Amino acid sequence: MKVELHCHTNISDGSCSFGELLEVAKRESIGHLAITNHDTTMGLQEMVEKGKEKGIEIIPGIEVSGYDFARGRRVHILGYFVEYGHKALEELCNPLIEKRNAASVKMVERIINAGYQITWEQVSKFRGGTGVYKQHIMQALREAGYTDSIYGDLYKKIFSRGQNGEEPGIAFIPMEYVDAVLAVKAIRAAGGVPVLAHPGQYDSFEIIPALVEAGLEGIEVLHPHHGHAEEERAIQYANQYKLIKTGGSDFHGVYGDKPIRLGSYSPGTECVNALTLKKKSMAIKF
Repeated sequence: MKVELHCHTNISDGSCSFGELLEVAKRESIGHLAITNHDTTMGLQEMVEKGKEKGIEIIPGIEVSGYDFARGRRVHILGYFVEYGHKALEELCNPLIEKRNAASVKMVERIINAGYQITWEQVSKFRGGTGVYKQHIMQALREAGYTDSIYGDLYKKIFSRGQNGEEPGIAFIPMEYVDAVLAVKAIRAAGGVPVLAHPGQYDSFEIIPALVEAGLEGIEVLHPHHGHAEEERAIQYANQYKLIKTGGSDFHGVYGDKPIRLGSYSPGTECVNALTLKKKSMAIKF
C-alpha cells in the first residue's frame, strides 16, 4: 500500500475535509496517511480514530511555518507522531495563527480598496478551521467573477512577494514566522519526529546543520517542487547527517498550485518504519 506523508485538510489551507481526504486515500490504496496541517494539531485525535475504521493508519502530524532569520528564507518543518494539543506546539503556533488571520483581514481590506467588489463575509465562507488563507481570498474573487483559477495572473498581481526586482502585490503583507530551530525543538518536546519540508522549494538547505543540532531527524526528498537536482542535494544532506529520507505530495486538493494526486510522491513503507523506530528511540532516550 502507498504512503502519504504530507497533506492538508480544510482545517488549514486544503480544500478537502478529512472525511473527503479519507475517501480519496482509500481509492488510492494508501495505507499510511499523515495529516500535516499548518501550525495546528486540531482534529488529529478524531482523525486517528476514523482512520482505524477505514483501515488506514493516520499519522498525527503538523507543518510549522518556520523561518531562517539569518538568511531571510522560509523553512517549513514537518512533525510526525506529535501529541495533540501539546503545550510546546500551542505556545509556538497559536500566535502565528493569530498573525496570519490579522494579515488576511488587512489583505482583504487592500483588495477592496483597490476596487474589487468582495467582502470579508464572502471570504469567510471559505475559511478553514484555523482561519483565512490566501486560497480562501482567491476563492471569493473567483466566485465574484474576477478569475477562473486560484493561481495565475490575478494571484501574482495581488500576492506577489516582489522578488527579483518586481513590485510586491497590492495585498502582499509580510508574515512574521517562527524561528525554524524553535520549531524543531517544539516538535521534539511534543514527542514528534521533526523533518525539514521541501528544502528545494524555499532553498532552505543552508540551515540544515543548525536544525540537526536542534534535533532534526529527517529531510523531505520527494516533493512536487523538487526536480532531480533538489532531490540529489536533499539526499546528500540526508546521507551526511544520517537523516531519514521522506517524501509526500503536499496535497491541498483544488487549493494546490498544481494538480497532484494524493500518494503520488510515496516514499514507501520503509520510511514509515524508520519514523516509527525513531519515535520509539526518542521516547526511550527522553
